[in-house]
Amino acid sequence: MDLLSRDELRMLIGNAGGPCVAIYMPAHRVGSGTRQDPIRLRNLLREAEERLIASGLRSTTAQELLEPAWQLGQPGLFWSYQSDGLAIFISPGMFRYYRLPFSFKKLVVVADRFHIKPLLPLLSGDGQFYILALSQNEVSLLQGTRYSVSEVYLEGVPESLEEALRYDDPEKQLQFHTRTPRVTDGKRSAIFHGHGVGIDDSKDNIRRYFHQIDAGLRELLRDERAPLVLAGVDYLLPLYREVNSYPYLLDQGIPGNPEGLKAAELHAQAWAVVQSYFLKAQQEAAARYRQFAGTGLTSNDVKETVAAAYHGRIDLLFVAVGVQRWGTFAPDTNVVQLHQKAEPGDEDLLDFAAMHTLLNRGIVYAVEPGKVPDDAPLAALFRY
Repeated sequence: MDLLSRDELRMLIGNAGGPCVAIYMPAHRVGSGTRQDPIRLRNLLREAEERLIASGLRSTTAQELLEPAWQLGQPGLFWSYQSDGLAIFISPGMFRYYRLPFSFKKLVVVADRFHIKPLLPLLSGDGQFYILALSQNEVSLLQGTRYSVSEVYLEGVPESLEEALRYDDPEKQLQFHTRTPRVTDGKRSAIFHGHGVGIDDSKDNIRRYFHQIDAGLRELLRDERAPLVLAGVDYLLPLYREVNSYPYLLDQGIPGNPEGLKAAELHAQAWAVVQSYFLKAQQEAAARYRQFAGTGLTSNDVKETVAAAYHGRIDLLFVAVGVQRWGTFAPDTNVVQLHQKAEPGDEDLLDFAAMHTLLNRGIVYAVEPGKVPDDAPLAALFRY
């Protein structure tokens, strides 16, 4: 699975000037769906080509732009290593794809900027969480949503206590290799490492091992705010907490040896931990909005909120999923234009507000329309 970092998100949002093609589709890890997915992608690419031509692009230029994605659309090993959803972004000089733990609805958007809104359930305040499964023999990081879980590629992190001690020299830590996920058909295959002669698994050595894991996660999760749940035997969890530097590590963990457990089993136990965390955080966010209503620090006005999001003023934003407000925003003049229907050059301003809130380290809750405070398409709490 691919990790969509905030740096990647900044890169996608900053890519403007079009044509920008965003393609979303469900994907399948196993079964007949893996054979049908390449066909689904090719159908979506034909739709994208038609839209590019309708926007004024020459047929040959449209075909050249989409060529990298057409290569993905051919049957092959790529489709054997999927998560639950596939997101593809194409523009002149840029081609990115992400295999993500969320089943997207099929969608093609051609605009002057990439359409990012389908990613909101993964990036919002209650969208995702992580599970760090620890043992002396192996370590793995899982990214989960309410409905799914996938293993994240780890780089620069030792696979075991034995490897950590072997490469304890800081200059040699770069030799740690990127590991392929061990999640297949929802299972995590157990890996048993031989214990080297003379290896001392004392607490000090375990802490050194955990320091190296923490350093790798600090780089990987440096811009994340998603909660992290530890899974491991009782005596390891407090040792890891001593060295942890990730600020969103939850107090409650999953006790027991995670080796050989199915990903679905870890996911179910972790969701029981984070569900109450997410619910409490969203309730507290809504209460904060109501507390400051009428003080000038809240707004449900689209124009005011869009400008505030761009300038980094929003601390907390509720936005309705499945709802669009089309228009334009001119940063130089701070002018927002709203239109009844999408016009050439328009973008979804709810999407715009959510993305810029996230980029400026605000919190976004993507919720059903009836759950937005004030029964509006969006509601914001300002920092100032």
